[in-house]
Amino acid sequence: MATSPRQSDLLPITHTRIGIWDLYEKRGHGLPRRSDLSILKTFVQIRNDTPYVVRMFKEILNIRRNRMLIPAFLVVRVLDSLIPAVSLWYDGQLLRLVETMMETPTVDTTVVIHVAVGRVACAVASHLLGHIQRRIEIPINMSIKQFYASDIFHSVVRLDIPTFTDSAVQKQFNSATNQRTMGISPAWEVFRRLASLATTTTSMLSQLFILFTVLRRQQDGPLLVILGFSQSMLGWYMTQPSRDTFPGMGVWAATTTNNDYIRMQGLSMLGYDYSHRKEIVAGNLGEYIASQFRESAQRVGDGAADFDEAYEAHSMRPFPSISSFLRETMHELPEIAFMLSVVRKPTTVPLSFISLALIGHTSNSFISTHVSQSGLFHLAAAFAGVRNMYELKNVRNKVVDGTERFPENQQSLSSGISVEFRNVSFQYPDKERYALRNVSFRIEASQLCVIVGGNGSGKSTILKLISRIYDPTEGTILIDNRDIKTLRLADLRAAISILFQDYTHFPLSIRENIGLGNPGLAQDYDKIREAAKMGGSRDFIEELPEGFDTYIDRPVDDYYADSPEGVAIDYSDVRNVGGLRTSNVSDLSGGQNQRLAVSRTFMRSLVTDKESSAGMLLFDEPSASLDPTAENDLFENLRKLKGTKTMIFSTHRFGNLTRHADLILYMDESVQEQGTHDELLGKGGEYARIWNLQAKPFL
Repeated sequence: MATSPRQSDLLPITHTRIGIWDLYEKRGHGLPRRSDLSILKTFVQIRNDTPYVVRMFKEILNIRRNRMLIPAFLVVRVLDSLIPAVSLWYDGQLLRLVETMMETPTVDTTVVIHVAVGRVACAVASHLLGHIQRRIEIPINMSIKQFYASDIFHSVVRLDIPTFTDSAVQKQFNSATNQRTMGISPAWEVFRRLASLATTTTSMLSQLFILFTVLRRQQDGPLLVILGFSQSMLGWYMTQPSRDTFPGMGVWAATTTNNDYIRMQGLSMLGYDYSHRKEIVAGNLGEYIASQFRESAQRVGDGAADFDEAYEAHSMRPFPSISSFLRETMHELPEIAFMLSVVRKPTTVPLSFISLALIGHTSNSFISTHVSQSGLFHLAAAFAGVRNMYELKNVRNKVVDGTERFPENQQSLSSGISVEFRNVSFQYPDKERYALRNVSFRIEASQLCVIVGGNGSGKSTILKLISRIYDPTEGTILIDNRDIKTLRLADLRAAISILFQDYTHFPLSIRENIGLGNPGLAQDYDKIREAAKMGGSRDFIEELPEGFDTYIDRPVDDYYADSPEGVAIDYSDVRNVGGLRTSNVSDLSGGQNQRLAVSRTFMRSLVTDKESSAGMLLFDEPSASLDPTAENDLFENLRKLKGTKTMIFSTHRFGNLTRHADLILYMDESVQEQGTHDELLGKGGEYARIWNLQAKPFL
């Protein structure tokens, strides 16, 4: 485990080798990475996040529903926190009963009955208050979640792809939303933990007060209370697992370049993920991937540990701490005090023994039930979740918005949009190879351009740059002779409709899947049907039992009663009566799914009295999953739009498109050839070779 400092231009970076992991930390940010400072670091984090929590309190207390519920919740929590002290007081009455019995061999049955009734009443009250507390918690949590839901959702959906896929942003997003996925709002989590901290303190102080009151008249009673609680608290602290299973606060990153460990994780995902099971079974891959996993595991050896495990082992002390020796000493102090008391006054042995047992039981019960060192760390995590919830809206997109309106005249979209690339190069984030290098071409308004080339040649990247999903690494893109970066993103994307090769379907009805191709017409059923017809999907949609209201993948699952282990239950009757399906996924073919995606793209080509249609249509492999008839119908519909739209296609299939194209770009990282179909055939270059290769089986 070597540690070596490394200097950067701005701030020194510390590199630590931990097994197969490399840890990089900015020195000077946060506290030193020592396990005995973990609590101090947590307090620093809580202090830094407190302004966000104060803001949160102001907002949730202004929710009308919570103005009565939150005070009621706090009252119930405080009452519940006092019950252990009341129960302890009844235990003290029994202690006095023993003291009386030592002096006079009689038992006061009234006191016994009084204590028994009191203990039962405490148990009933605790249960009742717990029930009331849960009844109040649910509506408070629901109202808080609903209050923040829109803001959080807006903060997330506005992010562009380079920003959304940034690992740091993903970490912030997960911190702000992970409690929501478990049904708990980050804001409510903070409030609940703070309330728990306050009531725990109340419970502890009230029980200490009762203990001192009960034992103050006994010889060494207060001393036994102090020593008993101190021993239990120190013992609890020392037995808690260290939180430092990861570096301290500040900027840090950990990575591994061990190919065998990385491969082990990939093979593990392959083996456990159901989505790959068909390929594993059909390809007879089980034994092979198991043997490969075993070989990689043998090469990695004992170093095949997750980072948190490796860091915990790395940060563990080589020798026990002084506090651990102190704990062992403190463990004996209550017993030593008890023995000294017995030596001074032997007649108090039974009473002192019962007092010591009462103190030990109370302190240990309190600590195990109410106090948890991890609770402080969970509170800090909840504070961080609130901070991240608010800061999500401040995350800046990496694709910077322009300021100029586009187009200046909406009617100009009816004749298409021109686009020009000038010496454009592009490199995807974290990739070493350039996807495009020094690309230049111009497509005039209303032209049909087809971009062809092999896989990885840069065809799809061109479409992503035109729609500003990414910005070029070098060079300039012009839209209608204006720098694309100066145009407002919302205007630019409203003027463009794009179908990606790796298209997805939304977890909504087919009607909305198509309609959202043009949000301005998403409620116009006639236009949706028209777009479906143009995309070749209307006929099979209307044959579905629920037609356009069909869900491709229904986002809400049905619920069923839990079956006892090993017992099969026939749900067919309730399914038939309730109309429940056996599957929530519609059985559409790949071609039908692609027609739906094409129909969504056509939504942007429709013109209404209220708005102009898109001026540019971009298609990435639009016919990859279509049969020949569907492909022919698609291109017939597209050719009808020729002359009114700028249309750009990326494809590796020549034929219907390339023969009618105004411009063909043959790509291989840069533009290798460009021209019309006849011009490129005449040149006898790579385009002509691929064309003849694809046409040969039909000649």
